[in-house]
Amino acid sequence: MKQTLIVDKYFDGEQFMPRAAITVDNGVISAINPIAEKGLDLQSVDKYQLENVTHLQGTLVPGFVDVQVNGGGGALFNAQPTLDCIKTIGAAHSRFGTTGFLPTLITDQVEVMAQAADAVAEAIASKTAGVLGIHFEGPHLSVPKKGVHPQSFIRSISDEELSIFSRKDLGIKVVTLAPENVSVEVIKTLVANDVKVCLGHSNADYDTVVAALDAGADGFTHLFNAMSGFGSREPGMVGAALESEQAWCGLIVDGHHVHSATAKVAINAKPQGKVMLVTDAMPPVGMDDNASFELFGTEVIRQGDRLNAKSGELAGCVLDMVGAVNNSVSMLGLSHEEALRMASLYPAQYLDKQSLGKIAVGKQADFALLNNHNMVSQTYIRGEVIFSDSSYSLEKD
Repeated sequence: MKQTLIVDKYFDGEQFMPRAAITVDNGVISAINPIAEKGLDLQSVDKYQLENVTHLQGTLVPGFVDVQVNGGGGALFNAQPTLDCIKTIGAAHSRFGTTGFLPTLITDQVEVMAQAADAVAEAIASKTAGVLGIHFEGPHLSVPKKGVHPQSFIRSISDEELSIFSRKDLGIKVVTLAPENVSVEVIKTLVANDVKVCLGHSNADYDTVVAALDAGADGFTHLFNAMSGFGSREPGMVGAALESEQAWCGLIVDGHHVHSATAKVAINAKPQGKVMLVTDAMPPVGMDDNASFELFGTEVIRQGDRLNAKSGELAGCVLDMVGAVNNSVSMLGLSHEEALRMASLYPAQYLDKQSLGKIAVGKQADFALLNNHNMVSQTYIRGEVIFSDSSYSLEKD
């Protein structure tokens, strides 16, 4: 279907642009035509494009891309590694502008990993909205830095897990591991099988981390959290992450996981484009109540926008992507442009999804429409509205 969206303002992935007519044809942006303040320039917008016109009130921005999503809408991927669970999670996050995500499975039994892989393969085959691949966060982690990951399932990598990680039907594959527990040779094997290796939940020293980066690891999972810290004589994983000009770092900007000053230091230290926002979201995202939930037999308690296991550890987030963007502006003092890039363009670049992260001709028509308070009024995937705030009204010609 061909349609044209008239927007008062849009962010193209690099800068804010004035009023325009954005034409979408079969899910792809086919034309962007500037519009004069007093009306359409009919010489630049042909008659056919005007036959299906929608006027949008607000600012259109590229849809957000989240590489670490454990749950949402009351669903947890570990508890229900099924296609229906993935759809529930995706629907919950679409309310907050997320148009691309990796369902994330934390440390679990190999049978659950296989079920999760099958579910994602089914989602990829059926083109389930927003699903880009899968993120296995564990189980090859460090016990001292396990956080809420169950120690009983942390283990050395085996042929069974390598077989799952090597599947070709999972879309984009990300595996978070602790490099002190996985050899350089295995990291090279994973990379050769199109796995993006992230380092995290690790107590590794600086040299071990650098060796993993040299072997092909290219990312760090939730920078600062559950990893060896940065010291004057022991740079640790944090020091290696900040030093690397090539590796990307996920950052949780919820006001709980990382102090604002610490986050600012990281963003200033890294080359622009190498820090991306992640949610590490859990089931309460998209839910209005403060109900607790169970994670591997342990109750996780929600107190406002904070999740803690009864033993005290942070247990993921009640964070959504538009919230992470707005927090980056209010807490870190970033420009709205840079915060938007950290939520869309940079994670798209990390995942090598060239069709995402920008509003430009030839790009996929994945959008979030922001209102005057920078909250999401509508979300589009491939030009189709997948979320619309009940209070938002469209004006159609």
